[in-house]
Amino acid sequence: MTTPQTFDLIVLGGGPGGYVASIRAAQLGFTVACVEADATLGGTCVNVGCIPSKALLASSEHVEWLRLHAAEHGIAVDGLRVDLGAMMARKTEVVAQNTKGVEFLFRKNKVTWAKGFGTLKAGNVVEVQAADGSVSTLQGTHVIIATGSVPVQLPFLPFDETRVHSNVGALTIPEVPRHLIVVGGGVIGLELGSVWRRLGAKVTVVEFAPSILPGNDDDVIREADKIFRKQGLDIHVGTKVVGADVRADGVTLHCSKGEETFSLDADHVLVSVGRKPALRGVDAAALGLTLGARGEVLVDDQQRTNLPNVYAIGDVTGGKLLAHKAEEEGVIAAEVIAGKPVHMHQHTVPGVVYTWPEIATVGHTEAEVKASGRAYRTGKFPFSANGRARTMGETSGFVKFVVDAETDEILGCHMIGPNVGDLMAEVVLAMEYRGSAEDIAITVHSHPTLSEVTKEAALAAIGRVLHM
Repeated sequence: MTTPQTFDLIVLGGGPGGYVASIRAAQLGFTVACVEADATLGGTCVNVGCIPSKALLASSEHVEWLRLHAAEHGIAVDGLRVDLGAMMARKTEVVAQNTKGVEFLFRKNKVTWAKGFGTLKAGNVVEVQAADGSVSTLQGTHVIIATGSVPVQLPFLPFDETRVHSNVGALTIPEVPRHLIVVGGGVIGLELGSVWRRLGAKVTVVEFAPSILPGNDDDVIREADKIFRKQGLDIHVGTKVVGADVRADGVTLHCSKGEETFSLDADHVLVSVGRKPALRGVDAAALGLTLGARGEVLVDDQQRTNLPNVYAIGDVTGGKLLAHKAEEEGVIAAEVIAGKPVHMHQHTVPGVVYTWPEIATVGHTEAEVKASGRAYRTGKFPFSANGRARTMGETSGFVKFVVDAETDEILGCHMIGPNVGDLMAEVVLAMEYRGSAEDIAITVHSHPTLSEVTKEAALAAIGRVLHM
């Protein structure tokens, strides 16, 4: 029997959580193997999620700006056309740059990439089956499970990535759809729906919940719904897809809304009704690994599972399925293994929807604080009253704070507007220190910048708004 190769840490999965955990552990002096079967590192996020979708979002934003807004700036654009092939090629190149970057970081930090499908056995043994069928055995002192998530399929509408797409197929549709139906009005559906709408497709969004973006602050939802409808998205909320007919040339969806039933025809359908943990290579029952009600690995605030020296991070642990959450959990797990007194703060993990305008949120919504019975105040300031936003011609949206009525501690912040994904970082930092709205309000912000909207919203929360 071949002697297993030993490592201080074995990481199952090379996505944003797994590769960051591997790098951080190596920086802390551990020998690390990261097991990943895909041809490239980076996982769903880098290969078929965050990075390629943002590349297409950026390209399609340029198209829409040139078509709708260039003339406002005195820029004449004649004969505008979209070269979809070139756009897709650019997306592919951006992805390649990122995946090669992760490989470089592995080499720099001396992380071993164990190429193959990993199966976790008892005693922190991992069997790795390579593409050629050969099997090697690794022995780890510690193991981090970072196997990610997969899209949820509807039983009557399975993915074929030809007419019925997951987020993967929706990034590679070879022509601009005549009509794209998006089942699910959450982050992925609205982002990818926006891409194809900007490029010329009719896009219909069908959402089962009473509103798009369920779980977000009500004020943000109302503003987003208004803006997206104005942009041209046909949105049906409170609507259930009950059946489908898939043909070689398209799909017919059968829907119900209350007592009404109707059908929608499209040449392509994107199903984005959520994702679920993917325990690939991990037999939880056989190992005695404790799972939650949705199949997620249960962990504490140091990412420990119930198994000795076994940790789990990222989408496989449930909660917010976000790349930056997975990355931070990876850092936490590596540092806990190194004996550092660190903990994961889930409450301050922000979320961003990369539509235009962008949407960003952190902490509790107003409805959640109200339901808790805690006394609170809100403060809101619109981008329409901001000088920088006016110069950009981007005046939709606002920043909203929810703060404790007595202590002024920031309980939540919700933004919709230009570049709010970047603006939110300031608020997250304040919340990490249990800061108050006044802390942000009395901080000098450069003028003219979009960040002044954050300052003014904080001022509004303490009753001192200046520019409105």
